[in-house]
Amino acid sequence: MVAVTRPLADSLADAADPQHWLASLAPQYTDAEFAMLDKAFRLAREQYQGRTLSHTGEDMFSHAVAAAAIVADLNLLADAVAAALLFATPDLRADSEAWLAREFNPVVASLVQGCLRVRQIQELGSQHDAATPEARRHQAEALRQMLLAMVADIRVVLIKLAWRTQTMYHLSKVPDDAVRRRVARETLDIFAPLANRLGVWQIKWELEDLAFRHLEPDTYKKIAKLLDERRLDRLSYIEQVLATLRNELAGAGLHADVAGRPKHIYSIWKKMRKKNLDFSELYDIRAVRILVDSIKDCYTALGLIHSLWQPVPGEFDDYINQPKANDYKSLHTAVIGPEDKVVEVQIRTFEMHEHAEFGVAAHWRYKEGGKGDAAYEEKIAWLRQLLDWREDVSDRAGLADAFQTELFADTIYVMTPVGKVLSLPTGATPIDFAYAVHTNIGHRCRGAKVEGQIVPLSTPLQNGQRVEILTVKEGGPSINWLHDGWVVSHRAISKIRQWIRQQNAHIAIDAGRVLFDKELARLPGLQPNLEALAERLNQRGMDEVYAALGHGELSLKALHQALTSFAAPEPAAEPDPESLVRRSRAGHDAGGILIEGVDNLMTVLAKCCKPAPPDPVVGFVTRGRGISIHRVNCRTLKRLSADAPERLIAADWGRQDNSLFAIDVDVVARDRPGLLREFSEVLSRDKVNVTAVHTLSRDAHARMRLTVEVRTVADIQRVLFHLMEVKGVLEARRV
Repeated sequence: MVAVTRPLADSLADAADPQHWLASLAPQYTDAEFAMLDKAFRLAREQYQGRTLSHTGEDMFSHAVAAAAIVADLNLLADAVAAALLFATPDLRADSEAWLAREFNPVVASLVQGCLRVRQIQELGSQHDAATPEARRHQAEALRQMLLAMVADIRVVLIKLAWRTQTMYHLSKVPDDAVRRRVARETLDIFAPLANRLGVWQIKWELEDLAFRHLEPDTYKKIAKLLDERRLDRLSYIEQVLATLRNELAGAGLHADVAGRPKHIYSIWKKMRKKNLDFSELYDIRAVRILVDSIKDCYTALGLIHSLWQPVPGEFDDYINQPKANDYKSLHTAVIGPEDKVVEVQIRTFEMHEHAEFGVAAHWRYKEGGKGDAAYEEKIAWLRQLLDWREDVSDRAGLADAFQTELFADTIYVMTPVGKVLSLPTGATPIDFAYAVHTNIGHRCRGAKVEGQIVPLSTPLQNGQRVEILTVKEGGPSINWLHDGWVVSHRAISKIRQWIRQQNAHIAIDAGRVLFDKELARLPGLQPNLEALAERLNQRGMDEVYAALGHGELSLKALHQALTSFAAPEPAAEPDPESLVRRSRAGHDAGGILIEGVDNLMTVLAKCCKPAPPDPVVGFVTRGRGISIHRVNCRTLKRLSADAPERLIAADWGRQDNSLFAIDVDVVARDRPGLLREFSEVLSRDKVNVTAVHTLSRDAHARMRLTVEVRTVADIQRVLFHLMEVKGVLEARRV
């Protein structure tokens, strides 16, 4: 969590007396750093004298000091505080970057320029008038991703969040209601979610409440009245609860980290609306979180809290024994705390908390909803961990280097002339951009302007650029765009090939036949099987081979390799899943099972859990099929026995006489050629018969379910161990 070291109200109160605030910074920084801040403070005051911000009318120097006070409390080093003070320099000096580098250092200059670029992109992006709410959400998400991707130093985004926070505090003094609502809407769409993703909770809460106050003033006042206490009073109450919990947990010998917060007004409104609840039905207006070392300590702490305060009936959830779908684990309870006020308590281990904050259960995605992007979420988790660790890093130079980020280097974000944000792969050109806008724009593309300047179509685009496509009325793409490497996005490549294929089918076949004959002539005496050749090239016949050559989809190098393979021994082919499957040698009956007190009963091994010795087993009397034998922890058995517990019967393994048992195994691995063949080799070495294979490849991962025959569970453990040794295997387990 990116903690602000004290309440924002205190930071802004200090900033109201700029000279006093500056003096208060001296203990935090070295003499050289404080001298730099003093200089930045004086130069900012001189430059901003008598100037106001154009969109809100706020005094420029007061705004700079307030934003810098928030940045200082975020512990982002002196360079970032100086940059926050000097944020408007580019608007006042044409040579601002060189001047800042000379008067301060290149880092301060880079941060200020980065902030300027973020402001320009944000203003341009906000001009895009989305036609539907869904389009507006998509634009906001793309703009948020763009702002993170285009900065070389993540502190630029945090400085921008500090500026916006101060703007929101000042917004009530802006007389124009339309301006207030526009700034508030932009804050909720762009900046509060950014603070949420980076884990800067206090800024997120302030931005959401301040924006909500201007967008829904009547609802805001109603909820504030229902709370019937000021936020500072709620903070004081939470501190009282935390102190009590820390003493009690320490007295019980538990190592625990205890933190808490009062729920803010916007969050209360969202929960009431989402779950259709009345205010009186909310139990997490005041919330406390307890982190402990082990699961055992979680339940010990729970018992301690329930003995300390009365639990609220029906408000206990055990997500440790029954985790949520995203593997979120925690204990949730609500109690009647001091002064008869309800307090929600969450209890989890430090490991569970790490997963909740930085893993797939990350809070920001849960709160924002929408479709997840695993790669993007992994990058956000890394940023949050970096910002979380900054309090523990003593090496200031090392911390400054850590703030430099290239996490989003695989994607660029560019804008249309009207401010719509589009994402493209790194290295994309104006042609890729044209096809991302619309297929017809791509087909008719003949030129491009980047930031108002005409550029070649082969020009690689950069983050944050504004691109305009120049088109002709009629025409189509050139195959040279593909051969010359001017296109990198899958969409553009696919659309160009599709157009060429449709327009020039017969011409392409004739041209491809000529290329094929020339390549074959270079290999005298070779007489390949043409049907087999087409199959090897993943084509349905030679006409498709010729067409692929003519369209540029099949390279001469690939054709040459396919042809020469007929003159050499063919490499071992990747086995088809069916080739792994052999006829089962395992019996379907369970004649070696001992049924308590009864002889000669027909028994059958359950297919749902596939038991094998020495699994603990139990019998279930079926209608007409004898007794089915299940593992004792079988979910199907639990469901059946819940309705008819009298049909359970004790069972155990008898003498098996080398019987074979079918067991299901799940394997997850990074997909690659030859993977299935290596699995086959492993199973053959272990002398394990495979009777069924089901495979699924998705998102570069292969997921397989193998049904294998073994004599005991020990054989399965050996197989799993050997499967895990195969390169790229992430998980192998018995189902």
